[in-house]
Amino acid sequence: MKTININESNGERVEVMALFNYSQAPCQPLYFRKRGGDEVEVTDTISQHIKFVGTSCIHIFKCLIGKRSCRLEFNSTTLAWTLFEA
Repeated sequence: MKTININESNGERVEVMALFNYSQAPCQPLYFRKRGGDEVEVTDTISQHIKFVGTSCIHIFKCLIGKRSCRLEFNSTTLAWTLFEA
């Protein structure tokens, strides 16, 4: 697994493979890929919540990648995923 080095103030856009309508959670991120990088598996989703910003709905997932924690955010208006180090 590659080392993830991300600045908290500006997240990094990533491509995410997610499973929708999984169990009681509406969305479950499975893995992501940084631009030009390898796939990184999401080991576990610790929590998730929704934040409303203007007309956008931001779905926030706190996840584990191995033993490291991170945050994945999905913007329902732009359909963009952003990765932040927690």
